[in-house]
Amino acid sequence: MVLLLKLLFPWLQLEVWAFDEHRLGLKPIRRRVWALRGKTPLAQERPRYRWLYVYAFVRPGTGESEYWLLPSVSTEAFNLVLSSFAQLSRAGEGKLVLLVLDRAGWHTSRQTRVPEGVGLCFLPPYSPELQPVERTWGLIDGVVANGQVEDEEALWSKVEARCAYLQTQPDLIRSHTLFHWWPGG
Repeated sequence: MVLLLKLLFPWLQLEVWAFDEHRLGLKPIRRRVWALRGKTPLAQERPRYRWLYVYAFVRPGTGESEYWLLPSVSTEAFNLVLSSFAQLSRAGEGKLVLLVLDRAGWHTSRQTRVPEGVGLCFLPPYSPELQPVERTWGLIDGVVANGQVEDEEALWSKVEARCAYLQTQPDLIRSHTLFHWWPGG
């Protein structure tokens, strides 16, 4: 598809990005840890069910990434994030941003408004292994793994700080998301 777009529209600057959402909450994330033989590591938890959603845009070819934190997923939230991303990436006249994403209901809804200069390319159903952004969730989960987050504000601040850090680490993002078959990779 990318080659076809380049052939049909050689004057367009084309960028290929991937997009996905991820849910984090006050429910603990458990991970394996090293411990002395015979000793069981302990992680305090106090499960609560309040959520935060990370909306992530990643450009695997360069390692660029952009993140939005929102309290829900919906068509309205997706439209808001998509229009903000289009402005941030300067999509529009002379530049096409091709966005690879899954087929979540709010991505394919009739109420979804795709900004000028942005094209959506949907992955096949049930294929998260093809989504480069899926590989970054472990990097974000690390700030809350095996720990107890006191409240939603603490969760937001930890995740916000981690996302800000990841935006400054294009080599790390590229190493996790640039598949050998990814266009421009």
